[in-house]
Amino acid sequence: MHHLIDLPHGMTYLHTMRKAKVALSLDSEVVRRVDELVEQAAFASRSQAVEEALREKLARLDRIRLSREVAKLDPEQEKSLAEEGIEGELGSWPTW
Repeated sequence: MHHLIDLPHGMTYLHTMRKAKVALSLDSEVVRRVDELVEQAAFASRSQAVEEALREKLARLDRIRLSREVAKLDPEQEKSLAEEGIEGELGSWPTW
């Protein structure tokens, strides 16, 4: 189920997932700053601000995890595997 929510400044928020209610304890300065952003229409609500911040953090953590896994790869071994795959594919390509 999709819900489009019109926001100020011609922006639209597409809601596509069910929401779970949670209670959070936040530093009062963080809440004050989020409230300012909501008042300035940077976010539709505190909930949207927190959700977007969490999504960004989770995406950053995923990228860091991927970077760590890539760092474990042996470049020479990967090059060898790639060249081996290319050589095998070249023989099966049609001649033009």
